[in-house]
Amino acid sequence: MKAFTKYIYGGPEILQLEEVEKPTLKDDHILVNVIANSANPADWHILRGKPFFARFSFGLFQPKEKIPGADFAGIVEEVGNNVEYFNIGDRVFGTTSTGGAFAEYICVPANVCGLMPQGIDFPEMASVPIAGVTALQALTTHGNLNKGESVLINGSSGGVGHFTVQIAKAYGAKVTGVCSSKSVDFVKTLGADQVIAYDKQNIHQHDEEYDLIIDAHGNLTHKDYARMGQRGVMVGFTTMGNMVSVLLKNAFSNYPLALFTAEANTADLETLATLIKEGKINVNIEKTYPYKEIPEAISYIEDMHTKGKVAMVWKSIDN
Repeated sequence: MKAFTKYIYGGPEILQLEEVEKPTLKDDHILVNVIANSANPADWHILRGKPFFARFSFGLFQPKEKIPGADFAGIVEEVGNNVEYFNIGDRVFGTTSTGGAFAEYICVPANVCGLMPQGIDFPEMASVPIAGVTALQALTTHGNLNKGESVLINGSSGGVGHFTVQIAKAYGAKVTGVCSSKSVDFVKTLGADQVIAYDKQNIHQHDEEYDLIIDAHGNLTHKDYARMGQRGVMVGFTTMGNMVSVLLKNAFSNYPLALFTAEANTADLETLATLIKEGKINVNIEKTYPYKEIPEAISYIEDMHTKGKVAMVWKSIDN
């Protein structure tokens, strides 16, 4: 099968398209014929081996997993022992924390996959897993969002952010988004009740108060959280220094701030699938690349100015 591979840490230019062995089916796993992927910030962080402490999980001196990629959508080709929920031919989407998705086939645990809703395309559902699950868990599992509450979403136009705005509205919240002035109209179309352009109003001096702060961009300080929100959830970070500063200060305060890594599961993935089927979430794909241009897709999102998601399609499988 075709797959992108990496043997050292570096930028997207180190990726090579090679012929590799097709994965062998395991118990509790499904073998998926990949139709589409999406790119996430995690892809280029892992590719570059940054932040450095992540290498203790992904390989200290060289990558443990030679095939990168997390998000995918495709068709079930084989079903392993003990798997009862999925069948051969099912259209599924999911994600893997160990890589392997930027390939024609992937073998993954069944419990990190969900069934695709009818009528929704593969690139659209491939764009959902990491960003959508992160948004859902930030709001519900860690943010404890209640209907009628006010939410400030910093970084509201990106992959995670654009899902967070829509999910918060679907759950009955009053939403204020923070983005650049060029993305204000886009965030309004997502349903935000109010939008703050950070290049016109300094968010670090914003003094309105909210029930919940979700920072999907990762540049809020601990003082920002405490000033604006009754509780907060840190989803991303722009620099290690800022993240460490926020966590250190929070360790010496009683402010309810959560930092988490999303964990995909079938229930949450299918909650998102239902919201998409009902029209409560629209997946905005800003750009779609053919599979041969996966390195270019990663380079594109590394600039961190994407509106929504970037998808990649294995057209050789569609034909």
